[in-house]
Amino acid sequence: MTANHTHKLIVNASTSRLADVRKFIAEKAQNFGFDEKDVSDIRLAVDEACTNIIKHAYKYDDKQNVEILIGIDDDKLFVTLTDTGETFDPSKYSKPDLRKQMKAKQRGGVGVYLIRKLMDEVEYLKKKDHNMIRMYKNRK
Repeated sequence: MTANHTHKLIVNASTSRLADVRKFIAEKAQNFGFDEKDVSDIRLAVDEACTNIIKHAYKYDDKQNVEILIGIDDDKLFVTLTDTGETFDPSKYSKPDLRKQMKAKQRGGVGVYLIRKLMDEVEYLKKKDHNMIRMYKNRK
């Protein structure tokens, strides 16, 4: 399969739409031949990225949209999320101290870490007034 096998979903930036996003991503990843574990990893990574956009880029403004593009290029699945909210600067990111957070029973703050663990490659792009996170998962 080549990159022309892409599918797009546009949702308003609301946590109430996350179930639709997860279903869309899981369905497409399965159709592209990924196994159950990889589908689960991809779905969780996209859910985390979408949640970060809703919370941090848009500050819960559900009048805004998130565009999700999923496709396959050679043996690599890619998912691109695009928004027009506040830009995330990955150079200012520091890995969370998971033990400390668990001990303090802190919730949140591990989305970027999880995304990087679950996917094979993650990149953040800025094009004019659009922010993009592009995630890749290799087919085994």
